[in-house]
Amino acid sequence: MPTIKERLRTELTASMKARNELRSSTLRMVITAITNAEVAGKTARELSDDEVTAVLTTERKKRREAAEAFSDAGRDELAAKERAEGEIIAEFLPEPLSQEQVRDLVASTIAELGVGGEGMRAMGRVMSALTPQTRGRADGSVVSAEVRRQLS
Repeated sequence: MPTIKERLRTELTASMKARNELRSSTLRMVITAITNAEVAGKTARELSDDEVTAVLTTERKKRREAAEAFSDAGRDELAAKERAEGEIIAEFLPEPLSQEQVRDLVASTIAELGVGGEGMRAMGRVMSALTPQTRGRADGSVVSAEVRRQLS
């Protein structure tokens, strides 16, 4: 099975051949962000699929926030472009968790850790256990809100 980075490069080639400008520019931008993350720090290294997913999640979040800002400013054409870029990026992310799945995952994690009666003091432990399971599949603020709701 090809890595996410290989899939991105293959899709970029296909979109260039199809002359799909929006898709090509979005994929180039994402590949550049991944490359920048690889050379950040003291030594260059190859990112794992989980790390690539984290970069993709960050890029998608940037597009969502930019679309909201453009929409609020009345720049609907730019907001639509940002949303379209976000949808292209989303194709390479894992299937998102539904609200019900997040709720069940939080409940099972709290039960596994046995911290149901500790209240908000257990927030950090629950979030650190949940983050690897939800990375790229659910927004951290949604997970955090659900943990807070179930712990209080």
